[in-house]
Amino acid sequence: MCGILGIASRNHDVFAEIYDGLLMLQHRGQDASGIVTYTGDMFRERKANGLVKDVFSADDTGTLLGRIGMGHVRYPTAGSLSAAEAQPFFVNAPYGIYLIHNGNITNTEEQREKVTAKYSRHLRTTSDSEILLNVLADKVADAIKVNGNADPIRNLFAGVKMTMERIQGAYSVICLIAGVGMLAFRDPHGIRPLSVAKRAADGEGDDYAFASEDVAFGINGFEKLRDVKPGEAMLVDMDGNLHEFQAVEGNLTPCIFEYVYLARPDSLLDGISVYKTQMRMGQTLAKQIEASGLDIDRIIPVPDSARPVALEVAKATGIPYREGLVKNRYVGRTFIMPGQEERQKSVRRKLNAIPLEFEGHNVLLIDDSIVRGNTIKKIVQMCREAGAKKVYIASASPPVKFPNVYGIDMPTKHELIASDQSIEEIREELGADALFYQNLDDLIWAAKEGNPEIEQFDCSCFDGNYITGLSDDYLQNLESSSRVSQKIKDMPAAGSSWNAANLA
Repeated sequence: MCGILGIASRNHDVFAEIYDGLLMLQHRGQDASGIVTYTGDMFRERKANGLVKDVFSADDTGTLLGRIGMGHVRYPTAGSLSAAEAQPFFVNAPYGIYLIHNGNITNTEEQREKVTAKYSRHLRTTSDSEILLNVLADKVADAIKVNGNADPIRNLFAGVKMTMERIQGAYSVICLIAGVGMLAFRDPHGIRPLSVAKRAADGEGDDYAFASEDVAFGINGFEKLRDVKPGEAMLVDMDGNLHEFQAVEGNLTPCIFEYVYLARPDSLLDGISVYKTQMRMGQTLAKQIEASGLDIDRIIPVPDSARPVALEVAKATGIPYREGLVKNRYVGRTFIMPGQEERQKSVRRKLNAIPLEFEGHNVLLIDDSIVRGNTIKKIVQMCREAGAKKVYIASASPPVKFPNVYGIDMPTKHELIASDQSIEEIREELGADALFYQNLDDLIWAAKEGNPEIEQFDCSCFDGNYITGLSDDYLQNLESSSRVSQKIKDMPAAGSSWNAANLA
């Protein structure tokens, strides 16, 4: 997850625009926020735990100066929850490089050992993003040894190429490089999204921006050019010129969960409308609902991301659509809250039922996905307390059975309610009267219909197929990490038969 944004302007300071853009990406991370700007002589940085609006204020307009800068909203998937791990990260050589990262590195232990032992670098955090930054710095330094320092752009592109050959996992990255400009690159599978945009500058030339989702562009007057290609690096130099380099051969395999839940519905990722994908998900789900023959009085979405799906199910089935759950918009997304206890407490703060829509009725709740099951279980209880006769559940996505290791906070099978239970067992645990899941083939069709040129999606959390490959002990190491261990400590088991052997 996480959200990243970089802006390079020819004529004016960019802090206010980065702030506005990060607000559009806040759904991707609520743990921490950070911005760094560059004046051409000096970096200016501020980062802390909290939402964008809480970390930054009007006073930062006078301190975070510079015509080039970047920002990050953090949603931690690797490392700890400490404010010290808020991004951006910095190394002072070569050049001086700041980095922000969306994704997750899967060969972290191997790379950590090389960075600390072989290259004698000190790591200040447990974040995989800091490892990625130090690998990039090492490789750029290697390029300088070979090529000299007359062409820093050539050295940076060479460093990216060598980094991609060494790093495994998912990564969309933006960097600020002292004296050179802004660098962006995307992993060879394009698992996490990254787009580039431009706008006419005051006078001659163009300003450029990079972002996780194109919703961050419009608020600042940028027009999306395209998605950054898998394995591609792009650099905006200090004169505002855009340079492009295909570092390694890429094969676009975007994460399909972006279209289910992570991205905003008004985003367009790799040529695919998130909103229209969700509508198509509703069309296929409706066929299962109709075939069941259940007596359903009304369809109620779990707000907000399930609305497009629920609307299409209602349209296709002829069952009335109702807004029966009211969302408190001042509570964050429970899925991305860092602790299990906090997620559970927040469900009641976040949603409230309208009794008139439930009392004496058979209702079908439609949610975008069921990951841990804690939220939907409490919503079912809430519906029954509001007087519902029957409560049915439909998930717009297939059962989430496997850890997602590419930047989504579902790192262990222990957390996943569908990891070792049948649909009937899950239905009983959730307390529902019926349970439907989207078929994986239907989900792939719904996304692929938006861009038929994409041959494959990363569906690893549904089918266990990790396209980058994983070391044998990666999942076990992740299971025993300090942050995941705390989650497990706070969490009741999803299924009574779980044990460590299920990681195999």
